[in-house]
Amino acid sequence: MFVPQSPRTHPSAGFLLILVLVMGSVFLMIVSSFIGYVVTQNEVVNFRHEQQRATEIAEAGLNYYRWFLAHYPDDYTNGTGLPGPYVHEYKDPEGGVIGEFSLSVASSTYCGSVASVVLTSTAFTYVNPDAKAVVSARYTRPTVAEYSFITNAGVWYGSGGQIFGPLHSNQGIRMDSAHNSVIGSGQTDWVCDGSYGCSPSQVVDGVYTTSGQASPGLFQFPVSPVDFAGITLDMANIKNSAQNFGGIYYGDTPGYGYEVEFNGNGTVDVSRVTDTYNYRSYDSAQGWHWGERNVIEARSFLATETINPDCPLLFFEDKVWLKGDVNQKVTLAAANLSSAAQTNIVLSGDISYVSGTEAGLLVLAEDDIDVGLDVPDDMDISGIFIAQNGRYGRNYYWSGYLTGSLSPYIIRNSLDTLGTVVTNERAATNWSSGGPLLSGFRNGTSSFDRDQVDMPPPLTPETSDVYEFGDWRQEG
Repeated sequence: MFVPQSPRTHPSAGFLLILVLVMGSVFLMIVSSFIGYVVTQNEVVNFRHEQQRATEIAEAGLNYYRWFLAHYPDDYTNGTGLPGPYVHEYKDPEGGVIGEFSLSVASSTYCGSVASVVLTSTAFTYVNPDAKAVVSARYTRPTVAEYSFITNAGVWYGSGGQIFGPLHSNQGIRMDSAHNSVIGSGQTDWVCDGSYGCSPSQVVDGVYTTSGQASPGLFQFPVSPVDFAGITLDMANIKNSAQNFGGIYYGDTPGYGYEVEFNGNGTVDVSRVTDTYNYRSYDSAQGWHWGERNVIEARSFLATETINPDCPLLFFEDKVWLKGDVNQKVTLAAANLSSAAQTNIVLSGDISYVSGTEAGLLVLAEDDIDVGLDVPDDMDISGIFIAQNGRYGRNYYWSGYLTGSLSPYIIRNSLDTLGTVVTNERAATNWSSGGPLLSGFRNGTSSFDRDQVDMPPPLTPETSDVYEFGDWRQEG
């Protein structure tokens, strides 16, 4: 008898089909992911490429306005007279327009005068307008803040000092101090005599040394002289700004001048100096003389003045004794424009910048800037100090010509300066005669202040009319 049987099945064939489907799906997922990755990476590369081109266009915008300011130095509206931004198309070398840049121009002003120009350039290409680039820069004219010392006379930097930053003299330099930057003299050679420590007198190179601390590889001579007439300021204009643009002005006093102390909070205390000590001292221009009167014996308080941040300018038409803590950009000038007698400024104590602030100080004297007699043993001063017609320095003192209370101040330990000294006549802060120190400071360091190079105090004298590019930044 025939008994029918059920058909035979092959389960392995079904499993194989499922395996093929699963593996195929996995493969398709991998291929799809790979293709997506390649496409995404290609988009990223293209975006970055266009963004790089946009950065170059943005930089071209900054360079364009640098050219514009070179030709129109007082125009901050791109020739339109209207506020920005100012949009310009950008062409490739073949003349095709490939993108555009938009410029925003912001000028910072003090007392109605432009101090610096900040440019922001935003650019993109027409291939991908979303790939934008933003760069900014500050354009300023170079100022004396780029130097540690500038002098119109010969100078001897002794072996007890350290100097950081460029130095320049229109005359000869004897450089025995340790230093780290260019030392430039306007002379090919000069006569070094006894006042510079040379005995007998001899003809030496523009920059001369006998010290192992100096680095002759940084000596440069002759270099182009610095035009002192060009870097000194018009005192009448400074006075006018102080009187009419919100600054602080004090006229001639019946006393000996004014004592001014910065309080570190945007104010200054002003006192009238009613009496001073009279003693003999020596300097190279006058020899031994009476009448320096740099030590205050009595004073009368006048006022606490608030410095206007829009015009942080103080003008005194008389002698000034100066010290204190500075917390902002500020300029102080002393000149007597109604008298033939020229006015001095005395640095009578430490002058410091308040930590964490963008402080900067310009001190401008019509004649001398004197480092006082009764000053701290270790004195610290910060600022740009300009003796317009006279000299920066400290006189020679002898105990025989001083009262007992002042004799201990003849020799001080150190004078550390952060900033710049500009002096028309020969400077000196220590005195000797072929041997040990007789008067002044035993040691000292001088360093130019990098923070003042890009953002100097108002009215800091410029050394060039050409705007320079600095503080470049890219956003994003």
